[in-house]
Amino acid sequence: MASVEIHNLSIQFGHSEVIKDLSLNVVDGEFLVLLGPSGCGKSTLLHSIAGLIDVSAGRIDIGGTDMTWADPTDRNIGMVFQSYALYPTMTVERNMSFGLRINGTPKAEIERRVNRAAEMLQLQSLLHRKPSQLSGGQRQRVAIGRALVREAGVFLFDEPLSNLDAKLRAELRRELKLLHKNLCSTMVYVTHDQVEAMTLATRIVVMRNGKIQQIGAPADVYEKPENLFVAGFLGSPGMNLLTGKLGLSSSGKSVFLSGKLALDVSCYPITTVLKQEQEVTLGIRPENLLIHTRGEWQGTVSVIEPMGNHHVVWVDFGGTLLSSVVTGDLAFCVDEIVRFNIDVAKISLFDNTTEQRL
Repeated sequence: MASVEIHNLSIQFGHSEVIKDLSLNVVDGEFLVLLGPSGCGKSTLLHSIAGLIDVSAGRIDIGGTDMTWADPTDRNIGMVFQSYALYPTMTVERNMSFGLRINGTPKAEIERRVNRAAEMLQLQSLLHRKPSQLSGGQRQRVAIGRALVREAGVFLFDEPLSNLDAKLRAELRRELKLLHKNLCSTMVYVTHDQVEAMTLATRIVVMRNGKIQQIGAPADVYEKPENLFVAGFLGSPGMNLLTGKLGLSSSGKSVFLSGKLALDVSCYPITTVLKQEQEVTLGIRPENLLIHTRGEWQGTVSVIEPMGNHHVVWVDFGGTLLSSVVTGDLAFCVDEIVRFNIDVAKISLFDNTTEQRL
């Protein structure tokens, strides 16, 4: 196991700066997920840790040693790519052991490591097959096994499940989670899939345009996004966002005002000094917009999306579509007028100018 420390890292391709003065500490033994849209720099950051990309400025320490300019083979890492990159003429066993054989590892040690990885990944019965005889999920297991046999200090994953169908992704997510539990190794994982990030990570790093937007435990990032980008990016469906102003009620309490909505937000833990009539954005997660017959506000059901164990109901509220997650039997239909409440204890408020959380 090993920690990874990134200090003031910058990476530039031509005149384009992909990573901008980024610092990040990956704790020994944690499962850190780099999450963000395509082009945000997450894979570039991962490849720089692996030594596949030269940095323009900054330093990368692995296990307390400066590895900024070290060769990939000297960094004590194992890497799994998006493509399986298996040798088609070699068996599973030969694919997994290839790197060890090239390095001159003793035969008995190679056999021990391959058998251990095969047992973890349920590949024992496939060791003598070739990649063409394997399913996509089995091929990715082999690619993961090839990294595991290195018994590295840090394992790097570059969107390893993106080529698989939904069922296989769910299965391999579970296996990766168990693998981390059993190995207790440091793992850095790149994805644009929010479900993967939420289910796998001990900490999530949300990135945008080469910069870190927020770092935290999955629940913290989801429930308390630090800015409007994180609020809109994380969650499916995304957070409901309503623009409005802060005002005072007749009793002197803080109220969020937007069209037909007047919401008492006096219990919201605001950490900054607010101005009267300050323009803000209210964020409401779909599960915190509660549809029931005695709700305080009303709207018209626009769309209903069946999702198996729940429904996503889109409510037209004064021209704005708000999503609500409804579990159990659905008791209403499209074009029906429904009433709803908002769980004020779980709202988010953002400053419209800075887009930062209040």
